[in-house]
Amino acid sequence: MIEADLKRKDLKTGRDKLFMILRKNDLLIEHKRTYITTTDSKHWLKKYPNKVKDLKITAPEQVWVSDITYIKTDEGNCYLNLVTDAFSRKIMGYSIADNMTAEAMKPAYEMAIKQRCYNHPLIHHSDRGLQYCSAEYVALSTNASITISMTENGDPYENALAERMNRTLKEEFGLGRLLPSKQQAFRLAAEAVELYNNRRPHWALKMKTPQAVHLQKSRSPEAIGTS
Repeated sequence: MIEADLKRKDLKTGRDKLFMILRKNDLLIEHKRTYITTTDSKHWLKKYPNKVKDLKITAPEQVWVSDITYIKTDEGNCYLNLVTDAFSRKIMGYSIADNMTAEAMKPAYEMAIKQRCYNHPLIHHSDRGLQYCSAEYVALSTNASITISMTENGDPYENALAERMNRTLKEEFGLGRLLPSKQQAFRLAAEAVELYNNRRPHWALKMKTPQAVHLQKSRSPEAIGTS
């Protein structure tokens, strides 16, 4: 993102040197290790097998991953549910509320389904949390013909991308700091999703934005509404 500016100023530096300069000037993002559990998997509701283990992901909307994280405010915690496309890294849907009931978290999935633009089979992958196993959430998958997949062994690597997405928004877009109010948390979450999808380039996407990669693929024959 800053390559053009460096060239205009005739500054030549490699990636490692740039990071060294940033580190010396305290400009790197600090990774915080504080953790609050948002998953309650000890319930009687039906749990589903992991359908994405060893699956090669080659296109948008082949796999969506979802996870819930907390946002701290002076008025108490808020909870953010993200539904992210595993190929394009685009956040397809999000919901934020002052509780993490299924009713409060499912608008993220509803938003994602409304933005869907492909006909090919789709898998929704999450942990075994009560919200994702609830009748309301499962019904959304059933009605949209989306296959349900869940982690099986409590291994965080089984849903690593979803957890990494939460961490990115918190560390890079200000959602990880203590916010003064829940209203600000709601506003900042919306801004973060917009900036992440449309402005933040990804190394994994060859420095393109998630939205650009998603739109690139949407013109393929299998895209909904194309001929």
